[in-house]
Amino acid sequence: MSRELLASRAENEAIRQEMERDPSVIMLGEDIAGGAGRAHLGFVDAWGGPMGSTKGLIQQFGPERILDTPICEMSFIGAAVGAAITGLRPIAELMFVNFIGVSLDSVMNEGAFLRYMLGGQVNVPLVIKTAIGAVATGAENGGGTAAQHSGSMYSMFAHIPGLKCVAPSDAYTAKGLLTAAIRDDNPVVYFSHRKVGSTKMEVPQEAYALPIGKARTLRTGKDVTLVGVSYMANVCRDASALLESRGVDAEVIDLLSLAPIDEECLVESVRRTKHLVVVDEDWPDCSIATTVGALVADQGVDYLDGPIKTVTGARTPVPYSGVLEAAYVPTAERVVTAALATLRD
Repeated sequence: MSRELLASRAENEAIRQEMERDPSVIMLGEDIAGGAGRAHLGFVDAWGGPMGSTKGLIQQFGPERILDTPICEMSFIGAAVGAAITGLRPIAELMFVNFIGVSLDSVMNEGAFLRYMLGGQVNVPLVIKTAIGAVATGAENGGGTAAQHSGSMYSMFAHIPGLKCVAPSDAYTAKGLLTAAIRDDNPVVYFSHRKVGSTKMEVPQEAYALPIGKARTLRTGKDVTLVGVSYMANVCRDASALLESRGVDAEVIDLLSLAPIDEECLVESVRRTKHLVVVDEDWPDCSIATTVGALVADQGVDYLDGPIKTVTGARTPVPYSGVLEAAYVPTAERVVTAALATLRD
């Protein structure tokens, strides 16, 4: 049975169902329950983390499995790695992706590398769940959450061998990919875009897992391939409608998995359309956009009839100003311009 859910509630349901199914699943992070250590004062649950996706879990599973932590990302990511190699399946919420700066040693040198360094003798079934994305509210609503809370630097995680990385674009893929991440025996970083979190669609009530490493085609077309990462897949879909009014038939690929990337899907699409535009909210240098472009250039250059185009965030921290923030984020109009340019060239 399906019903409409916000993506943030779909994430909540995925966590809840996996915790009910497997008693070894735990969750830890900042403000995921609220009032840690103050239950005697009546503080048991609060806002459920930055996306509201953990609200209510502590009431069902208790403080032994839903652990509010101090504001020290290196320590609780490190604790989660330790839990993962000693029989638990932890979900660690790194509140915003920018906080990789204070947790990188635990993420990379421990979580990602440990299985390799121990010759495959241990599994590290760890999920790092983190929020990405600028709000792009526009001038009328002021700014969003500025440089330290609006990043989309998933490419920094995808760069690290040993980590799998997934980025859903709606409520359906949010539940399916988070479920798959929790069940995986490897470290998986799950990127939850804040604009995706507030979108709603039909989601099956029963548990399901989407395969990590597979993209999906949102729209078939014959003239140009538009590839989007997370919320940018929705921007690509909007751009395809604008292109259709200009007589251009665009195919839209929702990447979903950033490590590993579905190379076969990308190359096959470009084989048919002959043109490629990659849309990525992250910074332009060393990005998922450049990785996809290089991959297609390497494996599908003979299919291309025009240059590969990328549409990304600006090479600057995300601005606080509403006007500048709106200009920073890729838009459907920018995607249309890029698509027409590659078709023209």
